[in-house]
Amino acid sequence: MKYRIYIDEVGNPDLESSDNPNHRFLSLTGVILSLAYVRDVLHPQMEALKTAHFRSHPDEPVILHRKELLNAKPPFEALRDVSVRSRFDEELLRLMARWEYTVISVCLDKKRHKQTYAVWRYDPYHYCLKLLLERFVLFLERENAVGDVMAESRGGKEDRRLKDSYARLWCEGSEYIGPERFQRRLTSRQLKVKTKSNNISGLQLADLLAHPSRNEILDEHDLLQGSVAPFAGKVISILQSKYDREHNRIFGKKML
Repeated sequence: MKYRIYIDEVGNPDLESSDNPNHRFLSLTGVILSLAYVRDVLHPQMEALKTAHFRSHPDEPVILHRKELLNAKPPFEALRDVSVRSRFDEELLRLMARWEYTVISVCLDKKRHKQTYAVWRYDPYHYCLKLLLERFVLFLERENAVGDVMAESRGGKEDRRLKDSYARLWCEGSEYIGPERFQRRLTSRQLKVKTKSNNISGLQLADLLAHPSRNEILDEHDLLQGSVAPFAGKVISILQSKYDREHNRIFGKKML
């Protein structure tokens, strides 16, 4: 069995912006899926959903993106109709609950991180990715499986930072998991990076789940500004059965 963890990021890694409440937190959410399941179930069902509601076509596929869906921006202007949005939301939530995947989310308080490590600091990306991939390797060991890692492209410098961080973990390991364990379970020494236009269903699912998962973690630690939105609350309820866990203990969410 081969798995892939699809990673979506909320926030930015800039420590100098950490005093700004809108930029204080960086989170990485990984969605683990069997590649066979992506091919046979997730991708065709997600395409059917987009075709039914937004007339997606193979030559010009619609790419699901949480922020554009929320604001009913093209190509999602049909959602301005209350009845259409209600039907779409209902079907999307039903699919999110039915699809078989495992979620790991890591959220970093950059302000506390900056205060705690006044002299030496982890790069925020590396800190979050390290925790995410440690948990992914533990998942693969429990499943006696292998896997690889894919993230959405953010552009030149950001992509390079993620790739370098991944390569360092693959070659050197971490404090808790040695390089031989990373290399035994991760089939590629390089992080895969793809743009939205590639229409990758795993990355689209990660995009839909990342923000609600981040807000759940912040809310649990009394760090969320405002309240959880109603639709996000329904996604969070679904996530409770999707977070990585062992012996009824949740390993799939972590506040740093």
